[in-house]
Amino acid sequence: MRMQELLRPSDILCGFDAPDKWGVLDRLMEHLRGTARYPEELQQKLHEAVHARERSMSTGMERGIAIPHAAVEGLDEIVACLAILPEGVNFESIDASPTQFCVLLLIPPREKLLHIRTLAEVAKVLGKEPVRQALLQASDSDEAWHALVEAG
Repeated sequence: MRMQELLRPSDILCGFDAPDKWGVLDRLMEHLRGTARYPEELQQKLHEAVHARERSMSTGMERGIAIPHAAVEGLDEIVACLAILPEGVNFESIDASPTQFCVLLLIPPREKLLHIRTLAEVAKVLGKEPVRQALLQASDSDEAWHALVEAG
């Protein structure tokens, strides 16, 4: 799944700020709650699954990227959002760099192959320095979304 299919412009949050990774996760979950892309009764279950996954092993990668994710029964489709954190947040990443790009993925458990492919696509696109720079310089979510479209 390509980034522009995964994310709507309204699901890209520019100039995002939070005190720590738990604050990032909570704010992203709250954003998704407002999109009505999954049943309201799943909110607590999704929140717990995302936090449990992050407690089990950090999803902070390298180059300022984190991809927290959880597979939860009851989802009909992949739901995602991207936070652009110019100041960076400690996600206990592999290279100890502050996370500036956090893509939260909520995935139906039956979509295991799509889960893996989506993680790989996000890492590939955000792994490109020009893409990361364009996202950091984007003044709004539409501009950031177009940077992802141009990245392929």
